[in-house]
Formats: sequence, structure tokens, C-alpha cells
Amino acid sequence: METIGWGAIILRILFQFWPVWIALAAIFALSVRYKKRLGLYGKLFDSPIGMIGFAIVMFWVFTAIFGAAGFILTHPPLEQISGLKNKVPGTPLPDGVEGYPYYLLGGDNLARDVFSRMVVGAWEVLKLVPLATIFAFMVGITLGLPAGYYGGKLDTSLSFAANLVLAFPVILLFYLLVTPEIVETGLPSYMAAVLFLFPLIFVTLVINSRYHTQPQTRNRILGVTLLIGGAAYLAVISEGGTALNFVPNAIDFISIPGNTLIVFVAVVFVNAPLVFRIVRGLVFDIKTRDYVAAAQTRGEGAWYVMLWEILPNARGPLIVDFCLRIGYTTILLGTLGFFGLGLEPESPDWGSTINDGRRLLSIYPHAALAPAIALMSLVLGLNLLADGLREESLKD
Repeated sequence: METIGWGAIILRILFQFWPVWIALAAIFALSVRYKKRLGLYGKLFDSPIGMIGFAIVMFWVFTAIFGAAGFILTHPPLEQISGLKNKVPGTPLPDGVEGYPYYLLGGDNLARDVFSRMVVGAWEVLKLVPLATIFAFMVGITLGLPAGYYGGKLDTSLSFAANLVLAFPVILLFYLLVTPEIVETGLPSYMAAVLFLFPLIFVTLVINSRYHTQPQTRNRILGVTLLIGGAAYLAVISEGGTALNFVPNAIDFISIPGNTLIVFVAVVFVNAPLVFRIVRGLVFDIKTRDYVAAAQTRGEGAWYVMLWEILPNARGPLIVDFCLRIGYTTILLGTLGFFGLGLEPESPDWGSTINDGRRLLSIYPHAALAPAIALMSLVLGLNLLADGLREESLKD
């Protein structure tokens, strides 16, 4: 077989994404049909910018899901086929080799399929970045609410700590966290033990403040939450070969590779102070509103006021920042992978793939361009989505 041209390559790539097109059509049809019942999300479909951003983001979300399930891949992302090292897009497989007949986006310097690695790279990014951003928001919200609500020495202390973290160079922080000497001290594991407590604290505060007038219901829900959440927390922070390895393997049902844990912890640690400052500033403004004074007059507790009166009215700016922060975190993860500080060496995450391809960029640009364009498009989609949400939230 001969090398196919770009027209055939594009058609074949579009066909490979058929599950994504079906999923996008379904979600857009349902969203437009029921948009009046979907609140701010439904209003997003009145914004052309927001719709474009949403479409781009959901494209990569569905690509990650279906790619991880193997529906889009043309070849295993780690498979090496002799004779396809640094081959141009559209190169056919050698005679006698079974499988999809072409490397649609060419081969990299280890003869792996660039197209499949780009698709799987979406899963590597999206399985980590949104969850790390959610954890950072839980840390920032849990600390930002009381800092803005109470003020005084508590606000001064927490703000100083946040500014101290923000003053530290991000890349240097990651370099320190991944060095063998620091890993041997157990610092990343201890940081994980502290940071991963905040989601459990946040959920406990939400349940306690919501059901404080129904103690029996509150105690039942809290008991189940703490039992499940506590077991998950212990399973996450306890890893073999680390400073915290105290849960027996038989009940350690969550295993996170060392590099992934370090990246996750570092991302949360860097983003949480930024979220803290945003939440603190919003609370300073919202706590002077009449409905907050009315809740205080009714005798509601401080955490009830913070979580059920102030936080819901800060959701617009926080949702917008959440979208933007996912984009920033995606860039950060790509940067770390580019510098070799990201996930495992064989990981197909976009930053590592760009780093692998940059060495021959002037001769074989395809290996680096494909993941770079994917990374750029996802961040662009997140920024457009944030703009659309901001535009609609201001109308609310």
C-alpha cells in the first residue's frame, strides 16, 4: 500500500471519532430541548461563544472516555511496529503486520502511533486535571469561607500562608517534590495526608450545617459518609514504598502510582491558595448583603450561613474560575510533562509526548504538533466556555 494523502487522512480520522460525534449530537439535542430547566447550564446555549467552548471541551471529554474504552484507537499506544519510526502521516503498515492499515498521524521516534497516543493522552489529562481542580477548590473554599467571614487574625494568618505558597516558584516546587531525596523524606505523602483531609472536612461541614436541626438524620448520614470517606482517605494516602504505608494490601482498594500522586498533590497545593483568595474576596462582599443578615437574625450557625447563604451566591464567579483553572492546570500538567516532571516515562500524556517529539521537530514535526494542537484546543475550549458562563452569569 502507498501513503495516503491528507484528504483521506482527515476522512479516516473523522470516521474514527464516530462515537464522539454521536455523543455530542445527543448531549446537544437534550440540552437544547430542556435548557429552560437546566439553570445556568441551560442559559449557556444562548451564548454562541459558550456553545463553541462547550462543544470543544465535550469533544475531548468524550474522546478521553471512548479512547480509554478502545473505541477510537487504531493501535495500542505503546505498541511499536518495526519500520514505522518517524514515519509521516498516512504511512501504511509493513506487509504482513495485522491491524489498522495506517498510522494516520505518523509514527514517533519509537515507532508508536501518534494518533492513538494523542487520543489516550486526553484520558491521561482529563482523569487527573478535573479531580485535582475539585480538590483544590475544596481546600480553598474550606479555608476561604471562614477567613472572609470572620476576618481578623484568622484571615491574616491564612492569607499570609496563601501568599507564602504563591510566592514560591511553581516549577521549582515540582522539581523539589520529585527529587529522590525529597521523596525519601516522605514529604509528598505527608502533604497528601493533609490536603486529602479537606474534601472529607468540607463534606462533613456541609452535612452537619444542613441537618443540624435533625440530629438523628444528620448522625446517620455523617456516619455513612465518614465510614466510606475515611476508608477511601486511608486507602489513598497509604501506598507501598512510601512513608505512609499502614493499610493492609487486602483492604487498600485505591492505588495511585507514585508519580501521579506527586503531580496530584503539587497541583492541589499550587491551586488551592488562588482559590482561597477568590473565595475570601467574594465572602467579604457577600457577607454584607441583607439575606445574610436575615439568616444571622434567625439564629443560624456560622457554617450554615457560609455554606448555604454565601457560597451559593458566589457560584457564578467560582464556576467561571473552575473552568479557567482546569485550563491552567492542563497547561501546568503539559509543562511538567515537557520538563520530564509529569507522569510515568511511558505515559502518553500530551506534555510528555510533545517532549518526545521536540527533538526532531525540524525534521518530523507531526509527533509534537498533534498533542500540542490537542492541548491548545482543549484550553481554548475551556476559556471560551468560561467566557460564555461569565456572560450568562452576569445576566442572572
